[in-house]
Amino acid sequence: MTAALPAVASPAGLDELAGLVADGDVLVLSGAGLSTDSGIPDYRGATGSLRRHTPMTWQTFRRDPRGRHRYWARSYVGWPQMAAARPNAGHSAVARLQRAGLLGGVVTQNVDGLHQAAGARDVVELHGGLDRTVCLACGDVAGRAELHRRLRVANPGFGPRADEVNPDGDAELPDEVLDGFVMVDCTACGGGPLKPDVVFFGETVPRDRVDTCFRMLEDAGSLLVLGSSLTVMSGYRFVLRAAELGIPVGVVTLGPTRGDAKADVKVDAPLGEVLPELARRCGA
Repeated sequence: MTAALPAVASPAGLDELAGLVADGDVLVLSGAGLSTDSGIPDYRGATGSLRRHTPMTWQTFRRDPRGRHRYWARSYVGWPQMAAARPNAGHSAVARLQRAGLLGGVVTQNVDGLHQAAGARDVVELHGGLDRTVCLACGDVAGRAELHRRLRVANPGFGPRADEVNPDGDAELPDEVLDGFVMVDCTACGGGPLKPDVVFFGETVPRDRVDTCFRMLEDAGSLLVLGSSLTVMSGYRFVLRAAELGIPVGVVTLGPTRGDAKADVKVDAPLGEVLPELARRCGA
């Protein structure tokens, strides 16, 4: 039985959304709100992390060895929870819509890999992925699982309990426990500092990745924004470009977004309930 949808997800709004998606060639732009049902918090929701904590910035990570050490200690503790996260009903509905031939591609602001885990294809990770690391000295890219294995060996007695895990995978820990953490370096060059292969706050998304997303948008029949507040320009620019090109925009998320004024359809309701119903209405 399909779960009853909240009153804010009006039948008219769902009908409009289904009509938009049924036309096909939809480009999905997803944000953190799509992954909250998988146990990964968002930054800007009602209980978002930014309301309580300042995230790691690129400037701090690059220039401050102490800040880098603090990040990796917290990330080491938070990674198992991120790695254990599984796709939710919203991710599965996106994959079903794609298998039905209605989606042209997926651009995600999330770094959790859950779209791919649900079976989605042609996913562009706008902000990178936590399942990889990159060396700041030699550029070598390696798997996060191998780094975690090395860190377990280097830190046999380091196991503080995480009070909270942030959207980019670092856990909130008291400062007094951080000194006992031992970080390891790049194995490819023998000493370069490692960074998660993600775009930190204050860091620029690679230009070629942005250009790829713009080309996907230009080939799309519509843009469907899922679970993003569109607060940062890295996502909002695609809504602006869609409006310039006359490409219809649909938005599904809880609460207001920066792009609401440019949306042709807005559904303010939980994605885990709306997206399976949307897939059903579109025959996926």
